[in-house]
Amino acid sequence: MHIPDSFMPLTQGLVYWAIALVFIGLSLRWARKDMSEDRIPIVAVLAAGIFALQSFNLPVSMGTSGHLVGGALAAIVLGSPFAAVFILTLVLIVQGVIFGDGGITTMGANIINMGVIGGFVGFYSFKGLMRATGNMNIACFSAAWLACFIPALAAAVEMFLAGTFPLREGLIAMGVYHALIGIIEGFVTVVAIRLIMTARPDIMKLAVPAGQGVGA
Repeated sequence: MHIPDSFMPLTQGLVYWAIALVFIGLSLRWARKDMSEDRIPIVAVLAAGIFALQSFNLPVSMGTSGHLVGGALAAIVLGSPFAAVFILTLVLIVQGVIFGDGGITTMGANIINMGVIGGFVGFYSFKGLMRATGNMNIACFSAAWLACFIPALAAAVEMFLAGTFPLREGLIAMGVYHALIGIIEGFVTVVAIRLIMTARPDIMKLAVPAGQGVGA
């Protein structure tokens, strides 16, 4: 899902950068307000974990790749979609600048897809499903699946607008692969959040109100 520099014209990449910078600024405001000292270790652990999860790339047709995203996990654990923007931005900067995974001019698009869309879709679908079902496993799994699948479709649309590949073929390729990858992401997210709730339930208090999250 990491879009390389060569897959998008510079002018289009700059537009996505401008949009991404707005959300990066809002995520920094979240960090100043809500990221207390006791939450810094979990932010570091989530960033490292998401970096590792994204390292397992599966080739997708037409030159791009599929992988786990982690936006829903970050947003749910820290109780804000801006947490996902903050963490994914850090991860994508390290990946793009140091490891060459994803372009620099296209990093704005990658931040929008994985951090903004992944974070907001993951967080609000989780909140809605928790209200509707009261089941932590269903809410986490579904939110993580959507936060993997929908950013992949967004990336396909962006690359169509860039003239990189046809819309229909791009949506099919990215959609099918990430629909399957999203199943893995759903299970990983459920397990990770269950482990965190067992070891450090205080961390989850912003995302999961008291009395919820116990549904099996």
